[in-house]
Amino acid sequence: MNNVIRTLDELYLGNTMMQWSWALGIFGAVLVTTLLLKRIAKFQYRRMQRTTEVELMEVPLKVISRTTNSFLVIVSAYAALQSLAVTEHLQHITEKVLVIAVCWQVGLWVSTATMAWLDHKRDFKLQQDRATAGSLNIIGVILRVAIWVVVLLLTLDNLGINITTLVAGLGIGGIAIALAVQNVLGDLLASMSITIDKPFVIGDALTIDDIQGTVEQIGLKSTRLRSVNGEQIIMANADLLKSRIRNFGRLNERRASYCIQVAYDTPKEKLTLVTDAIRNLIIARNNVRFERCHLARLSASGIEFEIVFFVLNSNYTTYMDILQSVNLGIVDYFEREGIKFAQNTPQVVLKSG
Repeated sequence: MNNVIRTLDELYLGNTMMQWSWALGIFGAVLVTTLLLKRIAKFQYRRMQRTTEVELMEVPLKVISRTTNSFLVIVSAYAALQSLAVTEHLQHITEKVLVIAVCWQVGLWVSTATMAWLDHKRDFKLQQDRATAGSLNIIGVILRVAIWVVVLLLTLDNLGINITTLVAGLGIGGIAIALAVQNVLGDLLASMSITIDKPFVIGDALTIDDIQGTVEQIGLKSTRLRSVNGEQIIMANADLLKSRIRNFGRLNERRASYCIQVAYDTPKEKLTLVTDAIRNLIIARNNVRFERCHLARLSASGIEFEIVFFVLNSNYTTYMDILQSVNLGIVDYFEREGIKFAQNTPQVVLKSG
């Protein structure tokens, strides 16, 4: 017994074996407890993630579950060292290590919470405001860069590096880098312009020069379109804003304007009834606003009527269905009245004499 007591009282690196045992117990208790809490938080988060609704504690639990094991080891070791008699230099080093670990862990927590909040906002805005949904990706990248730049600067400051000189150097270096990557910065500024000005949003159907497609993603450097043929088209944001864009996603109604020609041998009495008949055919359809129908001109091939009406729906299939219905009605009316469409091919009439 005396030998055991004497062994426990012996000094090892300035501390007794009893103190080392006590420190080891503190290290193990803190580490096991924090790992257990992290495991519980991760389990509860995964359970909540399976549901469609975002619960109150879902984001906090996700943040806690992103705690790194290395951070927990450093915290446990620091707690254990507080029960030991250590030199002032070693105490200073451990405090520096702890502060740096806290900075990086807090950066990870803040980054996780920010992205979780942005993901939730994006899912919600996709149903309410697609323009804001498209800009959230860009905002997320900027916020993450800002968070980790602050973490890096705090780390360097704790390591004794003069960050004032570093920030000034970064400013000068940033100018040189900006000149070297003008195209990339041009696309980045163009993406910010798209975010603020909102010429189009995710889901809009665009025509850009000879390209047609639907916006799938608005990124920092490029915008991705899904063409009508199915392939993906990637366009640089700067080039995109230089082009003339026709945005069919902002279409509230579609205008139908076209001409039909009837033969010159059509009796005048029937010609005077054509405009009223076509008008009645159009206004009988739902989701249609009649504009006009006139005998517009006498062309070389026939008597030309100009028809203009609006389909009060932006869907192209609905527009074509209504246009087809109107045209079939005109054909049916002409057949009943014995009115012939004009023929563009010249007719040669031979007379004997």
